[in-house]
Amino acid sequence: MKLIFAGTPRVAGDFLASLVSSGHEVVLVITREDAPVGRMRTLNPSDVALVATDLGIPIIKANRLSSAQLEIIANSGAELGLIVAYGSILRADALLSLKAGWYNLHFSLLPKYRGAAPVQRALEAGESETGVTMFKLDEGMDSGLVVGSSITNIGSRENSGDLVKRLGQLAVNLTLELLPRIYSGIHDLTAQSGEPTFARKPTRDDAKVDFNSPAVGVENLIRAMNPEPMAWCSVGEEPMRILDAIETQSAVPLSAMAELSPGGLYFIEGKLFAKCGSGSVIELLEVQPSSKRAMSAIEWYNGNRTVKRLL
Repeated sequence: MKLIFAGTPRVAGDFLASLVSSGHEVVLVITREDAPVGRMRTLNPSDVALVATDLGIPIIKANRLSSAQLEIIANSGAELGLIVAYGSILRADALLSLKAGWYNLHFSLLPKYRGAAPVQRALEAGESETGVTMFKLDEGMDSGLVVGSSITNIGSRENSGDLVKRLGQLAVNLTLELLPRIYSGIHDLTAQSGEPTFARKPTRDDAKVDFNSPAVGVENLIRAMNPEPMAWCSVGEEPMRILDAIETQSAVPLSAMAELSPGGLYFIEGKLFAKCGSGSVIELLEVQPSSKRAMSAIEWYNGNRTVKRLL
């Protein structure tokens, strides 16, 4: 069966490459339009567009499919569409453009975390497990009938970049398992079960660290927001990204910092700690000051000993 693939970021590009190398015939790729990158705002093709070009697969670049593009899809010879992180919603006319319909690989265990940022929101919430769900697309927000899913535990130190990469491979494995059943028409379609939750794409304001929160919540936020949009705090009037940190249960900093207010810093035994809410403490591991490279928290602190508190 001939396929159309729709996706945009690197994880989708890796998925496309795996799909083709496994022998599946992808006759057309859909991805978002070239996007401005960097200070010069240079237009760059998506990762999926780069992979498709290397594979010699025709490409449609569209943030919203036009009538002419839908006609190209209908005349492509494909019967089925697969979507991984395309980044745009298909309208009803697009859903009807392929005989066997469209199937989406969503990086959560639906109906939990429907929407644009399931991985980030799962990490932020402190979930211990997540997974990948393949479902048949309908007009709702990630609400279609489920073909199958795969569950995995979340690593205690995984950030969203790590987890997305791992879920991408899980999505490939699930798809290669389920596609033969879909081709044969013997796959099951099951209604989603449970109370839906929704995963709105985080903004820069969402990524601002609140040291009044317990350390476990601060750590979860930092893992969730990295590498995008990047967790951050303020050093005086300057922003500073926090790339990595971990809650500590060590008695020494917990006792020594008992009287500090949230955001207060404490350096001991070659480690830098920040006070958080509910009497908790987080160890800062890696930071990136404004307009500077990423560095260890200790390297940053050695040059900023007068800073007593992060905001």
